[in-house]
Amino acid sequence: MRELTFGYSPCPNDTFAFHALVHGLVEAPFRIRPVLLDIEELNRRAHDSAFDLTKLSVGAFAAVGERYRLLRSGAALGEGVGPLVVARTPMTLAEAMAGRVAIPGRETTAYRLLRLAAPTIGDAVELRYDRILHAVRDGEVDAGLIIHESRFTYAEHGLVRVADLGDWWQASTGLPVPLAGICARDDLDAASVVAAEHAIRASVQYAFDHPTASREYVRAHAQELSDEVCAQHIALYVNTFSLDVGDDGLRAIERLVGAAGHAINGSDGSAA
Repeated sequence: MRELTFGYSPCPNDTFAFHALVHGLVEAPFRIRPVLLDIEELNRRAHDSAFDLTKLSVGAFAAVGERYRLLRSGAALGEGVGPLVVARTPMTLAEAMAGRVAIPGRETTAYRLLRLAAPTIGDAVELRYDRILHAVRDGEVDAGLIIHESRFTYAEHGLVRVADLGDWWQASTGLPVPLAGICARDDLDAASVVAAEHAIRASVQYAFDHPTASREYVRAHAQELSDEVCAQHIALYVNTFSLDVGDDGLRAIERLVGAAGHAINGSDGSAA
């Protein structure tokens, strides 16, 4: 049986959603070799077409160009799921952007949204997403752009919310927040692309139908996250858009990618 490499993150939403696929609990005409990496590392590796299937930030789609095409299943979009800007003391977004700002990567959707909401940024400092809260707390930077589970824990570090970029996006566009999608490498044959899309959808559905089946797998990759934070993380990022991105989701993705003057291809070859 053919083997496909699949790059995704160790975050609870991904390990929850893809557990069934990588453990052979849903039918697929191929085996999966999972590669778990930070989302910005996945974005970077896509420039070299590293994996057959990969999770990518929507903010990275334009830079990847024609190397990958979006699948309709496995995406992370929704309401109230956007990145946050945090700081040690209350301030405006403009004030926060005047200083040193920690970001989780220049190809992340978070940074794309920040550049749209605040075009002028003083000094953007790239850090791994799980180091940003500490950097803000310890005064290494003036503000931080946070993603993933950090939205649930920033207050524990004595930090305050400056801006919710998800709220800003939805108020500006009326569309869901498009964070990430699963993409197939452009040299993967059409039959395999369709099979991968179906298998990923089946894996997400399996996760919904058997929500405790992936618990040990999620915990194994969740580092120091509490069960409560894992559950919040999953509930926020795995939803109906993960089964099928839908027309609203595709419009949201196209709108965000279009901000860079580019378009992407859907798995059926049509403009997405």
